[in-house]
Amino acid sequence: MPIPPDIIAIDHDDYHASHVGHTSDGYQFFLTTPFVPPIDKHTVSREFVALFLFDVDGTLVEARINNLGSREALDEQHAQQAFDHRLHELGEVEYGRIMVRPFQIVRFGTTFGLIPHAPDDKDADWWWVTLEPGNYMAFHEPRDSGIYDT
Repeated sequence: MPIPPDIIAIDHDDYHASHVGHTSDGYQFFLTTPFVPPIDKHTVSREFVALFLFDVDGTLVEARINNLGSREALDEQHAQQAFDHRLHELGEVEYGRIMVRPFQIVRFGTTFGLIPHAPDDKDADWWWVTLEPGNYMAFHEPRDSGIYDT
């Protein structure tokens, strides 16, 4: 059985990884917009802005997360202001590839992180790592490719 990943490359792009890179004080960062989808009539959708800060070795050192409420009641202007505020907090940044370790934290009763998932099939040869909540980025071998599935 393959071993779980210890580091994941994320390349800067114009889509979900549009705000990844390095701060002037040496941190790696990932600013993103996780969400809880309305899976069924019992699940309340939720929207977030999340800023994850990592040290030079890729270990999570801080998570700053805004709970924006339900998707149905989302105030787009407030959401953009929260995103812009988190970006401004970083100061000068250089966008580009980051190398980070999987992590998992709980905030607002919701699990956030880059979460490894073991292969479902005994013949599968890689682990998936998904960005949660929302599972909107999924990473697999090769772990240093910097690309993801949506």
